[in-house]
Amino acid sequence: MPAARFLVSGRVQGVCFRAGAREQALGLGVAGYAKNLPDGRVEVVASGAAEALDALEHWLHQGPPHAVVTAVDRAPLPDQPLHGFHVA
Repeated sequence: MPAARFLVSGRVQGVCFRAGAREQALGLGVAGYAKNLPDGRVEVVASGAAEALDALEHWLHQGPPHAVVTAVDRAPLPDQPLHGFHVA
């Protein structure tokens, strides 16, 4: 399955961003994880159908209600054997 790494910048920590990303990913059938980075960004690694990854990326640009997303950088990854979607 295709996989990608997303780095989300802005006010994305302390606003339930990772939990929202998990909810979206599970609804789209996407596996992976979301975690806070020390520099204030959120990293999302996801594996799933190309259309599902595109839909997740679309949500990442908006995030949950209290988030203020300023950038989403997407980089392709080699196919990943990921299972479930975890918040780290």
